[in-house]
Amino acid sequence: MKQKPKVILMLFFTILIVSFLINGVTMTKEEKLTEYVTKQGGTEKAFDNAYWDNYETGIYVDANTGKPLFSSLDKYDSGTGWPSFTKPIDESLIERVEDNSLGMQRIEIRTNESHLGHVFDDGPNGGDRFCTNSAALRFIASKDLEKEGYGEYIPLFYEETVLAGGCFWGVETILEETGGVISAVSGYSGGHVENPTYQQVLTGKTGHAESVLVTFDPNIISYSEILNLFWRLHDPTQLNKQGPDVGTQYRSVIFYMNEEQKQIAEQSKNEFDVKKIFDKPAVTEIVAFEKFYPAEEYHQDYSEKNPSYVCHALREE
Repeated sequence: MKQKPKVILMLFFTILIVSFLINGVTMTKEEKLTEYVTKQGGTEKAFDNAYWDNYETGIYVDANTGKPLFSSLDKYDSGTGWPSFTKPIDESLIERVEDNSLGMQRIEIRTNESHLGHVFDDGPNGGDRFCTNSAALRFIASKDLEKEGYGEYIPLFYEETVLAGGCFWGVETILEETGGVISAVSGYSGGHVENPTYQQVLTGKTGHAESVLVTFDPNIISYSEILNLFWRLHDPTQLNKQGPDVGTQYRSVIFYMNEEQKQIAEQSKNEFDVKKIFDKPAVTEIVAFEKFYPAEEYHQDYSEKNPSYVCHALREE
C-alpha cells in the first residue's frame, strides 16, 4: 500500500516526459513558433519572418482557426519588419485588449484563439497600423482562394462575368486560354429551375442558357477586352441558336454583375454593331446576373478531354 503513491508519481512523470518528447518531436520549427506567438503572446523576429515582405495578392487567415483576417490590398511596408495592415477584412473577428506589459501601454490584437500582435495609431493618413506576427497567420494566394475554400473573397482581387454564346464547351475553352483569365467554368444561368441538369436544360424549358462564369484579373485584361473576345467567338446575330445548336438554351447573353458592367456591355454591343461584321445587328441580351449553376463535371474542360472536338473559333473581327 505504501508503494502506490510512489508508483502513481512515477507513472505521472513518465506520461509527462513522453508527452513532452512526442510534442517536441512532432512539432515543426514553424509550428513551435506559432505556438509561442499565438498561445504565449510571444513576438517573432523583425525582418526575419514569412510575410513581412510578401507582396503576392491574397488573404491572411488565423493560423489556428483559418478565419480570414487581412487582405493583401490593405497591407503595406511600415518599415518595422512585421506584416502591417491598415484594416482587417472583418473588424468583428479582431479583439482589442489593453496590454500593459513591458512597462508600456499598448493595444493587443487577437482572435478568440490567437494572439496576433498590436495595433497602433501611426498608420497611413493618421489611421491604424495593425502590426502582426507572420507566425499567427497563414497566407492564401488569390489564385488559390476557390480551391482552399475561400471563394467568397475572390471579388476582392478579381472580377467575374457570365457569358452565353452557344455551346459552352467552346466558349469556355477560348476564354480559359486567354491571358488574365483566372478560370472559366461551364454552367447554366438565366432560368427559373434551381440546380438544373444538362438534360433538363437541353429541353429548352428551364429558361437557362448554356453559360460560362469567367473570373479575370482586371489588372491584366479589362472587361471590355473580355467582351471583344465574346463578340468574336460566336455569331451574336443569331436568335436562340448558334450554328447547328437550336433553342433558347443556346441564346447569346451577357449577364452583367453591376451597373458599370452593364454600361460597358451596352457600349460594346453598339460598337460591334457599328462595325457591321454581319448584315444584321446583334440580338445579344444584356441582363442582370442572378444565379449561376456549374454544369456537371464531364462538361468542364471538355475540349481538353476531347481534343478533336471544336465548336467555336475566334474571328479576326
